[in-house]
Amino acid sequence: MGGIIASKPSVTGRKPDARRKARKVAHLPEQSHGLPHAERRARGRELRALSPRRELARWKVADGRADPIDLLIASSAGRVPELVPIRYGRMMASPFAFYRGAAAIMAHDLSFLPNIGLDVVACGDAHLVNFGGFATPERRLVFDINDFDEVSVAPWEWDVRRLTASFVIAGRANGFSPADCTVAAAAAARSYRQQIARYAEMPVLDAYYEFIDLKKLALANPDDELKKLTLKRIRKAEADSAHLKEFTKLTCQAGDTPRIKDEPPLIYHDQDLQRQAGFRAFAEAMIADYVGSLPPERRMLVQRYRLADVAVKVVGVGSVGTYCGIALMVSGNGDPLFLQFKEARASVLEPYCGRVPIQHHGERVVFGQRLLQSASDIFLGWMTSQKTGRHFYVRQMRDAKIKPMVEIMNPLAMVDYAEACGWALARAHKRSGDAVVLTGYMGGTDAFETGMTGFATAYADQNERDHAALVAAVRAGRVEARVDV
Repeated sequence: MGGIIASKPSVTGRKPDARRKARKVAHLPEQSHGLPHAERRARGRELRALSPRRELARWKVADGRADPIDLLIASSAGRVPELVPIRYGRMMASPFAFYRGAAAIMAHDLSFLPNIGLDVVACGDAHLVNFGGFATPERRLVFDINDFDEVSVAPWEWDVRRLTASFVIAGRANGFSPADCTVAAAAAARSYRQQIARYAEMPVLDAYYEFIDLKKLALANPDDELKKLTLKRIRKAEADSAHLKEFTKLTCQAGDTPRIKDEPPLIYHDQDLQRQAGFRAFAEAMIADYVGSLPPERRMLVQRYRLADVAVKVVGVGSVGTYCGIALMVSGNGDPLFLQFKEARASVLEPYCGRVPIQHHGERVVFGQRLLQSASDIFLGWMTSQKTGRHFYVRQMRDAKIKPMVEIMNPLAMVDYAEACGWALARAHKRSGDAVVLTGYMGGTDAFETGMTGFATAYADQNERDHAALVAAVRAGRVEARVDV
């Protein structure tokens, strides 16, 4: 990756007595692994003085906290205007839906909290729905983080806080008792701590190569019904050709050329754009720009396909209104390949942590995904719109992707899933952070998860207040919301 700046190895802390000062550029995390193990662990213990573990539980609205609706409106700037009401409509559905789209609000809130001064390449939006199963290039099904739009350099605590809070919020959405919500959040934080401790004792390459086998996770699920359903989905993912399945589902025939079906408002062709002179050349130029971002061996593979059609696709909750779409590529003998392109905007962490030393936001997302996942999509790349200058990243569309069924989990299954997410987050963080220092800080007792769980419960309450503020803003006409079908 061009432009990445290496920094001098050291193990340092940051005073937590004031809001984290915004930086123009965030250096990639310092690699202290060359220092003696005992020295790094001792340094981790020393960092407890900067941010005591018991203080992790504290949450109160900071004096300088911005209005959450103002933050949402600001994060909607530059999005497709007619799709922004869909974003708000989805977020209005429940406090859990709101949380999924409110990463910008939480990043703002986290910037007021103390931290020990250790940065990692952070997911930036590590809530529980942004984990799941997918196929690796070796056609192995793994469990991992699967959303990197907000990836950036940030304090390691931020991802853990967002993850643990998401379990309290999701548990409430499922009607769990307060105790069950607390147990799930604690399980995520405990799993993170224990897995980091395990990685601290592993050889560097062994830790780097490790992956989480999705089938083994499913077999260990304590909920027999959910286990059966997950294994059924795994068998289906292993048996089906993802591209042929999507080809049948999403296309129709227009003469000799396949065409993506319109399913408005979620999938549609932008007729105004496609009627413009030179649209086809413009689309092909963007594809060529994407191909140029690929390593040479992957470039040759994509060049076996030609562009057949392009359509707009509305995705996710937080991404609604950004410029996203799908491209149907077809080989000479009719083999389909669906590529999804998503606009890459500045990370919500950037105003508080600085911009990573990668100028293209699409390249930033690809860098983060390749670093944090145990194995990544071979079609990952990036491109720039010559008309607007917008940045995009590109990936395969739904390659055996298996989403978590959070809404049907019972408390026992939620705890099992929380442990898996905590493990996956620890596996990602040790790729850029020092597990030995982190273990020295977190220790071997339950102090860390107790603190994180206290925060998660308090922030879930705050999230409910912010969700209510959005509902009130819609009713007052301050923002427009529309429910999509």
